[in-house]
Amino acid sequence: MLLVALLLAPLAGALVNGVFLSTGLLRRVAGVSSEFEEKSAAAVASLSVLVSAVCTAILAHGVYNGAPVGIELFEWFSSGRLSVKFGFVFDRLSAVMSLIITFVGFLIHVYSAGYMKSDRGAARYFALLGLFVFFMLVLVLGSDFAVMFAGWEGVGFVSYLLIGFWFGDADNARAGRKAFVVNRVGDLGFLLGIFLVFISFGSLEFSDVFAAAPGARADLVTAVCLLLFVGAVGKSAQFPLHVWLPDAMAGPTPVSALIHAATMVTAGVYMVARCSALFTAAPAAQYTILTVAVLTAVMAAFIALTQTDIKKVLAYSTVSQLGFMFMAAGAGAGAVAVFHLVTHAFFKALLFLGAGSVIHALGGIQDMRKMGGLRRAMPVTALTFLAGVLAISGVPFFAGFFSKDSILAAVYDGGFEAYWTLGVIAAMMTAFYMMRLYVRVFEGANNTPSEVVAKVHGSPPVMTVPLVCLAVLSVFGGLLSVPHFLSGVIPVGEEFLIRFLEPAVGIYEVSNYGSGLSHSMLAVISVTAAVCGIAAALAFYTTDWGLREKMSSIMAFEAAKEFSLSQILLDRFYALVLLNPFRHFSKDLSVFDLRVVDGAVDGAATVVRKVAAVFRLLQTGLVRAYVLAMMAFVVLLVFVSVRV
Repeated sequence: MLLVALLLAPLAGALVNGVFLSTGLLRRVAGVSSEFEEKSAAAVASLSVLVSAVCTAILAHGVYNGAPVGIELFEWFSSGRLSVKFGFVFDRLSAVMSLIITFVGFLIHVYSAGYMKSDRGAARYFALLGLFVFFMLVLVLGSDFAVMFAGWEGVGFVSYLLIGFWFGDADNARAGRKAFVVNRVGDLGFLLGIFLVFISFGSLEFSDVFAAAPGARADLVTAVCLLLFVGAVGKSAQFPLHVWLPDAMAGPTPVSALIHAATMVTAGVYMVARCSALFTAAPAAQYTILTVAVLTAVMAAFIALTQTDIKKVLAYSTVSQLGFMFMAAGAGAGAVAVFHLVTHAFFKALLFLGAGSVIHALGGIQDMRKMGGLRRAMPVTALTFLAGVLAISGVPFFAGFFSKDSILAAVYDGGFEAYWTLGVIAAMMTAFYMMRLYVRVFEGANNTPSEVVAKVHGSPPVMTVPLVCLAVLSVFGGLLSVPHFLSGVIPVGEEFLIRFLEPAVGIYEVSNYGSGLSHSMLAVISVTAAVCGIAAALAFYTTDWGLREKMSSIMAFEAAKEFSLSQILLDRFYALVLLNPFRHFSKDLSVFDLRVVDGAVDGAATVVRKVAAVFRLLQTGLVRAYVLAMMAFVVLLVFVSVRV
């Protein structure tokens, strides 16, 4: 019953908000005010997710002390040998994911009550938010590929509605469509992978497929894994399908926090971790994942270096951090990938909500060039935001330090020294652009337009309390899995979360530990890179040494800056190679449709109309005319008969 309640609570909240509040039905029937309706929508949505979170915590405690919990509701459909049951399983991996989805989701719901205050579509917003949480839970709790895919598609559909929530703005609507279309590209690969799973294993049940994976043909398993990874590339915004995610910033900022931190974009990481038995049997697929992940992490960090929109910096940061997660998965360390997923949920949700607090205070301004010096007006937001910056930068002993270093160590242990080097470079760039973001927003001179300065204010408690909670998790969340080389320094269970996940994602075997640098030395190098990145950002943006001006005089630096600002020209490339030819083809096809297809239909109608006009001349309405016509016909008939 708890598992059913865990699933249905967000759905029930979404239905109440969608049917009774977003339609104005309660206001018309009970005569309540729109303000009461708005507050009720926030309360219903938050309470429903809280109920789900409590159920998750109880079930997670049971799983920790016992066996996984499963439930089969009904047979969904059957066709030939294929029989799909609508069932769910709550094991250690789904427990971790559900805890993140519900608890971080609850904090985002509470924050949204303040952020969406006085928005006319607040009830619709909360209905969609609850529906999103429901589909995400379906995705992570499904017991087979079909149920997972149902949640996968549901999340994609609701994200389209949330990204384009303010659909009256053409840019917002366009961003929603872009996210939907790009995700469909990845979803096609995922669907083909599911078809191949059934062809290869005769079942879609996780337990059946994973048990048979070690003995299956290597080429089939590799093909399955590559197709499944295509789905992950789309949903988790990996190169080259990452282009939808920065534009997804068009939606309300809490939506960005929910999509980019704890839920949708991590679905691909979860799927790869869930299918670790398949990917372990396909080394070529794992190497492909690692290659794409490293490229994505470095590329996104490079683009984030120069962005001026506060939310776009965080968006590319998300793309880069997802690359780090897939680096761990590609190196065979699925549990480490999930560990970084957890810490990333804490500090990235904090950063997005902090950015939302700034945008809310500035009346919608998102350009960092129009900010600065906001720490004095927004001390709580500034302090919590700084905690998130230090966590994502990998500063000891914040949450990101433990998970990021575990990823780099896993890549190095796997013998991928070149990829490890690129990962360290990406980590250094992360520290630089995140500290640049903090300094340009909260420190230095105030560049806010004069008409806005007087209105700048701190956020209300309903928005700052979730920030404080997430800041605490960003500081201490890494203690969930302290690396073994630090277990003597920090008196916490060694690698608790990673060991907890091993029954669900497999045991990570170190392949060449000891043949090169030790883990403690790897950590020193990683921390040094982070410190160098932070120091460089402070030197560039808090001193009067004129470093930026001096660097701008270097042609290569300026060219790299322009390339980064252009987002490596990928959107333009897609427009040139895909969008523009498709538009021209559609335009030419429309001419054929208008002139040939419509012309044929219209021509047939014209012929009928003209023939009918001729025959209409015979319909005079005069009896004598009809008698005359009858007599003429009789004479003609007699004449023909005589001739014959």
